[in-house]
This record gives sequence, C-alpha cells and structure tokens, in this order.
Amino acid sequence: MIPVGLSTASVWPLRARSGFELARTLGFDGVEVMVWADPESQDVAALRRHSASTGMPVLAVHSPCLLITQRVWSPDPVVRLRRSVEAAVELEAPTVVVHPPFRWQRRYGEAFAGLVAELEASSGVRIAVENMFPVRTPRGREVSAFRPSVDPTDVGHAHYTLDLSHTATAGMDALALAKRMGERLTHVHMGDGTGVAKDEHLLPGRGTQPCAELLEGLDEYGFGDHGGQVVLEVNTRNARTEDQRAKMLSEALLFTRLHLG
Repeated sequence: MIPVGLSTASVWPLRARSGFELARTLGFDGVEVMVWADPESQDVAALRRHSASTGMPVLAVHSPCLLITQRVWSPDPVVRLRRSVEAAVELEAPTVVVHPPFRWQRRYGEAFAGLVAELEASSGVRIAVENMFPVRTPRGREVSAFRPSVDPTDVGHAHYTLDLSHTATAGMDALALAKRMGERLTHVHMGDGTGVAKDEHLLPGRGTQPCAELLEGLDEYGFGDHGGQVVLEVNTRNARTEDQRAKMLSEALLFTRLHLG
C-alpha cells in the first residue's frame, strides 16, 4: 500500500505535536515534518518522542528552505540540507523534501545537484526535489525566484516531489510534469489550487488540479513499488475549531485513499 501521511504544516498555527496527534486520531500512516519557525519542528529529540508516543512514523523531513526559514539551523543552505538529512536518519525517515535553490544562492545553486547526489549516496535517504512556482509582478510578468527554474526536471535528480498546489500557481500541467518525472517521482504533496497568484494548498478536489487522475495513475510510474509516499499538505488555518480542522483533514484523507484505490 502507498502510505498517506500528514504534513505538520497542515495544522499550522498549531505545533508539530498536534500534527502527530491528529495523524494518529484520523488514521494517517505517518507524518511529514515541516521544519520551520515552530521550535518543536527543529528539535529532533522532541520529534522522536512525539513519533514514539503516537505510533506515527516520520515519513519525510521537509528541509527549511522557505524565505521565512532562512536562518533555521543555519544561514548556510548547505548546512540546512545536511542537517535535514541527519534528522531524517535519526528519525528513520526515508525521504527529505527540498526546494530548488533561490536565484541569489549562487554557490549553493552551482553545487546543488552534486550535493544532493552526495548526500543520498552517503545516507541512503532519498532527497526529493520539489517543483515550485514563479512570482507574478503587478504588471502580470512572471519571474522565477529559483535556479535554474521552477521545474526540477530541467536539471535532473534521482528523486522528485510533485506538489499540486504549486502546479496550480505556476499554471503547469501536473500530469505532464508527473510523466516527465516518471519513475523518479517518489513523493507527492497532495493539495489543490485554482491558479491564482498565490500558493493556496486547498483540500484536494476543491480546485482545478487533476488530483484524482494523478493518484489513480501513480502505478504507471511504479510509485508504490519503489516506496512512494503521498502527503497531505493543505491549508486549515481558517478552521474555527479543532473539530472543523479534523473534518477538513478527514475529507482530504478520504479523497486521497479513495483515488489511490
């Protein structure tokens, strides 16, 4: 079976502990830890305790590579990625999710592909590089903040993450991107979007992305055979109560499992 995990980003502004607890309560197969401003997400010992107390394995560690996390663990992106891999090893997580380098990270960008390959070889952890999206200026011009582009297949890596909210914002064909990734597609961020100029992370089925078609077609790429994972990375910060947040996540989990078959 393809495991379906819950990203701790899906319970923001609650802390990582709440992500583990909700994952257990709702019947997820594990958790992806988004490493960011939440101190719990940066504390590997605390994450190990949460995993043990809830019985929820850590499926993936999302490296701190957002603009707001440029100083989490270190201002050096190389150190951040290395620490992410070390955390994954300690937590027995098979996958690290990372974004392509920003354009202004020149040295990091030049060394990125080699660094990813080196860390994968030395650790046994899959480093799945994620598709991103351009920024739209007030005049409607699109500018990529990423090097060399928002599409990681332009470089070529051993493993990829496909994020459906990002394909919506970028105006990319998600199914065509999945086909380009092929058997190197090992991680999916399940969410949705309508194509507006912001990263929405809607519940799957509430936007314009081919969420159902992608899930139903993952076998074409041998996704389950080589340990692929699907993680719900959705926005629930508008939930007014904990029950409402739980219902939103339950709906997303049901949609995902239904279309995975």
